[in-house]
Amino acid sequence: MADPTIMVAMASFGVAATGIASAALLRGWTGWLEIKRLELTGRTRRGGAAPRGDLAELKARVRKLEAIASGVEL
Repeated sequence: MADPTIMVAMASFGVAATGIASAALLRGWTGWLEIKRLELTGRTRRGGAAPRGDLAELKARVRKLEAIASGVEL
């Protein structure tokens, strides 16, 4: 049989490796959940949600461009 000190050392390294891997997986999981939460709320990490005024301006511009493309005078 192997030396008990070596077996204890191997077991402790195994427990430490399992703990490190679990911590890394948990951190990745929480990051992924945060990304999905931001996608659901419509926000990005940097800029936040687009203000409603900007969205209304973009819709108006799209309507004008569609009218120009169809040949309608505004």
